[in-house]
Amino acid sequence: MVKAPDWGSGEQEFKSPRPDKEDSPCENVSTRRYGADMAEYSRNKSRWSDAELINAVAASRSWRGVLRELGLCATSAGSIRVVKRRVALLGLDTSHFTGQRTWSDAALRRAAVQACSWNDLLEAIGIKSRSGDERTRVNAHAVRLGLDLSHLSDRPPQDTPSQSVPEPALRNLREAATSLAARWFSLRGLGAAIPIEPTVYDLLVSTPEGIKRVQVKTTTYKSTAGWQVGVGRRPYSIGNREPLRPYDPELIDWFFIVDGDMNIYLIPSRVIGGRVGILLRAYSKYIAGSAAGLMAPSPRVA
Repeated sequence: MVKAPDWGSGEQEFKSPRPDKEDSPCENVSTRRYGADMAEYSRNKSRWSDAELINAVAASRSWRGVLRELGLCATSAGSIRVVKRRVALLGLDTSHFTGQRTWSDAALRRAAVQACSWNDLLEAIGIKSRSGDERTRVNAHAVRLGLDLSHLSDRPPQDTPSQSVPEPALRNLREAATSLAARWFSLRGLGAAIPIEPTVYDLLVSTPEGIKRVQVKTTTYKSTAGWQVGVGRRPYSIGNREPLRPYDPELIDWFFIVDGDMNIYLIPSRVIGGRVGILLRAYSKYIAGSAAGLMAPSPRVA
C-alpha cells in the first residue's frame, strides 16, 4: 500500500521550478535605468545638497563641470543623468552652458535677435573665423534651439574694402579646357559628356551624324613660327619617360585645341593622323571660334 506523503514531517519538501521572483513583463530598459539612477541618486544625495547643486550650476559651463563642482566622477553617465533630472526638477537655468563651444545658448539667442547678417551674429558670439564650418556649426545649434536665422543676410561688413575676383591666367588653360569644350558643344545644341576614365578621348559629343569622340588639347608655347601643340599621347611608365605616340585615328574623331590666344580649333583626327606635334598656323582653316572673352579683366566687387 502506497503511503501518502507527510507534508508536515519535513521528510519531503515541495519546491516549485519557477523562481521566487521574476521580472515583470512590463519592465524595460528605461525602467531598469530609472531604478539604477534612483539608486545612484540615493548613494550620492548625501554628498551634495540642492543648495550646492544650485551653486555648481551657476559656476559651471558644462554638465561635467557641475559634476566636478559636486565632487562626482565627471565621466559617470549615471551621475550625469541623476544631476540633469534634479536640475530639471528644480527648474535651474543652464542656458549659459557652452560645453566645448566658446559661446552659450543665451549669447546665441541674443545675437539671433540683434544681428542683421551672419558676420554680425558670428562677431556677437565671439567667433573670429568666417569659415563655412563655423557657420554650419552655429546654424545647426540654432536649429536645435528652435531659433529662426532666415533673416540673416550674407552681405559683407560695410567697412570691408572692395574685393576683386581672381584674374584669368593662361596657366589655368589646361585644367579649364575640357569643361570649356563641353560648353562650346552644348551652346551649339550638341550634347557633350565626360566619359569614365580610362579612355583615350576626353569627350563624347552627340551629333546628327552620331557620337563623336573628342580629344582636348591646349598650348601656351609660342615659338617664332607660332603656336605649337602636342597632339600625341605618352603611355604610362615609371618616371613618365616613354616617348610620345600618335593617337589612332580609328579611336579619335576630332581634336579640340585651344591656343594661347584662346583661338579654338576643331580638327578631324584623320587630318593630323600619325603626328605627335603640329604648328597651329598651318591649320588656320580649322579655327572654329574664340574664347578670348574669357580672358577679359574681372570686374571689381564692391
